Amino acid sequence: MRPISSAELERRWQLARDIMARRGVDALVTQNNSDWIGGYVKWFTDVPVTNGYPRTVLFFRSDLMTVVEMGPFGGRRVLKGEDPDYRGVGDVLTAAPFSSIGYTANYDADLVADELAAKKARKVGLLGPAGMFATFLDRLRERLKGNVEFVELTDAVDRVKAIKSAEELAHFRETAAMQDRVFAKVLAAIKPGMRDIELSALAQYEGQLLGSEQGIFLCSSAPLGESASFRPRHFQNRTISKGEHFTLLIENNGPSGFYTEIARAIVLGKATNQLVDTFEAVKEAQAHSVSKIRPGVPAKDVFSAHNAFMTARGLPPETRLYAHGQGYDMVERPLLRHDETMNIEADTCLAVHPGFDNGECWAVICDNFIVHRDNPPELIHRTPQKVFEVEG
Repeated sequence: MRPISSAELERRWQLARDIMARRGVDALVTQNNSDWIGGYVKWFTDVPVTNGYPRTVLFFRSDLMTVVEMGPFGGRRVLKGEDPDYRGVGDVLTAAPFSSIGYTANYDADLVADELAAKKARKVGLLGPAGMFATFLDRLRERLKGNVEFVELTDAVDRVKAIKSAEELAHFRETAAMQDRVFAKVLAAIKPGMRDIELSALAQYEGQLLGSEQGIFLCSSAPLGESASFRPRHFQNRTISKGEHFTLLIENNGPSGFYTEIARAIVLGKATNQLVDTFEAVKEAQAHSVSKIRPGVPAKDVFSAHNAFMTARGLPPETRLYAHGQGYDMVERPLLRHDETMNIEADTCLAVHPGFDNGECWAVICDNFIVHRDNPPELIHRTPQKVFEVEG
């Protein structure tokens, strides 16, 4: 809803071209089909992908971009980089494939292969192949076999994409402030007799009024003494009663497309000591991790320190993902996990959300932090870090 500046786009393009020049790469190919984890396409074009429809970007080292997207067969819009909605794009090519219709699988790949051949690209970098349809990548390799050398550039681009500009960091703060306002609306509205889905729908509605486009809203309610964990909409039909509790994760993007996330628990009445104590445990775990987050520290070392902290207190170690970078992707590098090769860097935005489920309580906290070079990480959410009690 709110375009990033052209100066910011040009900064990103130059970073990519510097990488390409060092590797002798003529063109990058990236494809996404989701606005939740589809940040490569938006990073280059400031246009998101939605609804499972693929959008492919060909980023050339010495030419304007070509975009392949949904549209009429044989479509070619010649923009010459002059369209305000398609900045940096020379041509938009269209076809009408659908991942649910198998025989259409090669349409986009054939357009891309023809374009790369016409531009005489000889060395092509793949960016985020895990986000491409398998049939697309197979067909592209088949069509260009013997004429094009494919190389992986995902790691190199990830490392520059993770470090945010001052403009991008301002947008993260705006998204976090939006989510604080959304949570406040939910807190004011919750009452016995409401279904979980009514509250997650309210969160989505309030976010969209404030400029959000996409996101997920996981929640559930339960009697005290039972876990109220993050559950998707398919499982959000439960009615909340007086004396019960409700846990909500708000993970939507802001007006410029950047994601942050926040999670808190609400009790319709008085919280039990168990619920408060488990929340305080994950709050302490979050603070411990944040104290270890500094530029130059290997991300996997922070993860190891977190698990040592948890096990020393008789709490379960993390086995999935408790902290990670965010951007146009809901989850982007660095992951604070054993398999991450990146170090923490200044000017990254990290979601830190330790949690555990002991069968009687789902304990979780989630907030975003901006990493600074010479100061401790900056907590950018302002919602108090506590279990909220409201009259039931």
